[in-house]
Amino acid sequence: MASKGLQDLKQQVEGAAQEAVTSAGTAVQQVVDQATEAGQKAMDQVAKTTQETIDKTANQASEAFSGLGKKFGLLKDKREK
Repeated sequence: MASKGLQDLKQQVEGAAQEAVTSAGTAVQQVVDQATEAGQKAMDQVAKTTQETIDKTANQASEAFSGLGKKFGLLKDKREK
């Protein structure tokens, strides 16, 4: 009889250990998912900021060249026709 009791206890311990491993695995996966999502959001923000900076710089360069062209008489002012 004692052997049956030990067998049951062993099965309970193994079941509890398996549940703990499964729970830990789920928790780790959630952390990985959250980190991945946070990383993606950060990369999206970097891409957005970079694109805005490129657009702003391109516009400034375009205005500078346009002003330079007008200064040297190469381009006409849009108001002049």
